[in-house]
Amino acid sequence: MGRQNVAELFVDTLVRAGVRRLYGVVGDSLNPVVDAVRRTRGIEWVQVRHEESAAFAAGAEAQVTGRLAACAGSCGPGNLHLVNGLYDAHRSMAPVLALASHIPSSEIGLGYFQETHPDQLFQRCSHYCELVSNPRQTPRLLRTAVQHAVGLGGVSVVVLPGDVAAEQAPEESQAYDLATTRPAVRPGDAEIDELARMVDAADRVTLFCGSGTAGAHAEVMQFAERVKAPVGHALRGKEFIQYDNPFDVGMSGLLGYGAAYEATHECDLLILLGTDFPYSAFLPDDVRIVQVDLRPERLGRRSRLDLAVWGDVRETLRCLVPRVRPKSDRRFLDKMLRKHERALEGVVRAYTRKVEKHVPLHPEYVASVLDELADDDAVFTVDTGMCNVWAARYLTPNGRRRIIGSFSHGSMANALPQAIGAQFTDRNRQVVSVSGDGGFSMLMGDFLTLVQYDLPVKVVLFDNSSLGMVELEMLVAGMPSHGTSYRNPDFAAVARAAGAYGVRVEKPKQLAGALKDAFRHRGPALVDVVTDPNALSIPPKIQADMVTGFALSAGKMVLEGGVGRMLQLARSNVRNIPRP
Repeated sequence: MGRQNVAELFVDTLVRAGVRRLYGVVGDSLNPVVDAVRRTRGIEWVQVRHEESAAFAAGAEAQVTGRLAACAGSCGPGNLHLVNGLYDAHRSMAPVLALASHIPSSEIGLGYFQETHPDQLFQRCSHYCELVSNPRQTPRLLRTAVQHAVGLGGVSVVVLPGDVAAEQAPEESQAYDLATTRPAVRPGDAEIDELARMVDAADRVTLFCGSGTAGAHAEVMQFAERVKAPVGHALRGKEFIQYDNPFDVGMSGLLGYGAAYEATHECDLLILLGTDFPYSAFLPDDVRIVQVDLRPERLGRRSRLDLAVWGDVRETLRCLVPRVRPKSDRRFLDKMLRKHERALEGVVRAYTRKVEKHVPLHPEYVASVLDELADDDAVFTVDTGMCNVWAARYLTPNGRRRIIGSFSHGSMANALPQAIGAQFTDRNRQVVSVSGDGGFSMLMGDFLTLVQYDLPVKVVLFDNSSLGMVELEMLVAGMPSHGTSYRNPDFAAVARAAGAYGVRVEKPKQLAGALKDAFRHRGPALVDVVTDPNALSIPPKIQADMVTGFALSAGKMVLEGGVGRMLQLARSNVRNIPRP
């Protein structure tokens, strides 16, 4: 067997790091790598229609599996298309290695055809971004890139000129190991003891949880029971903390509902667990605050802290619980649980009243029926915009379902390509793209990727012919909506023309049957649901300093209401309050 070239070494390194797919669009500077993939067992080239989709797909695969995923773009415009999806993966802490192919090394800096400087362009959306200028540096550079992505959680970018990819790799290139698993990190005893002292001294403790509570559900519930604390969550924490939670008081923030806002403001100790919740206007400034996070750079950047605890949430709570005195006073917890139930009780009417007659359909009703009919282990990918509202309110987590979206980066058009990456991990698992018509049409070309690979993704399209979230932003700002309307085709007919299953729903009585038929279909399917463009949302608490930034108006209860099964969960928790 002859020596590997650099492209073969790159592909071999991906395989040894656990990568099973390389998403991208072929191009001449990528040819050595694509050919190496063709000849290597254990990895496949996934041909998407747009490199942005490649990056979104890789990011979603990494979030579903917890393993490194990879994408690639050819020189210049090809790899530039990766940028948005990589920003999303990086901000979601999804371990992704991106290959940014480059022009011939002898032409760099001379204004060559398609010249860009990807080693500079990707710096802001990666932990590591370096140019391979000499084959001898390749083994160590690749190892460093892999370990940055896995160890820090996020993106690494390898910039590789096409001519260097075809050169021979150094002979010692296979004589190294890769670290591809992350250790558990616990705080020091001094921090644990101080946190225990603060918890013991507090009368009213509230927990607010983010995605850093993944894998720590049991520990959070044990701690909440011990100190009788209500538990709220951010959107990214929903799937990990809301299920089987007798302490649940809902979600705070722009999409918030229930009593989470009150619980965080009426306590005397707020503990932020694994959350980089960005909207500081929703956080209190007159209570003691502790933050626990694995990423030290996130500690205290949203609010002032009385104690910063650097560590993994699960390990921190495992150390903390035995050192905390149990509390017996449930008055604060029970008060918040009752507030939560009352808050939801008053807003449930909108999606249940006269739904059989309401045309266009209530999007709340569509999301509610989708939640009931989807599999218990379904993966939902959710478009940014009003689809975030429906996902936050209606998709019920259970510990097996996944809910993935562009929740930190806030990009349009994420749901469909993320569904591609999620479905490739398991063709037998139900994957549902909860798409808005604006996001879907932006990267609609990659619906053809579903057809090409016969991926059984089900696209449920909320088709209101508008950018509903932007209309609401304009409304809050006192502007008439302008430039937010679309003239849409019959998307179901487009799907059928592409070779997929497609059905259009215009009446409520058609909805359940259409979803069931689509879910039973073995290949890709699209359900085009014509929904009411006037179903908008407002925030749970409105203050002057909140009416800024990204769709603050994406909060509360969809005009009069709509919270789906959240009310049922709240009622269950109130029924469990001990009676005197």
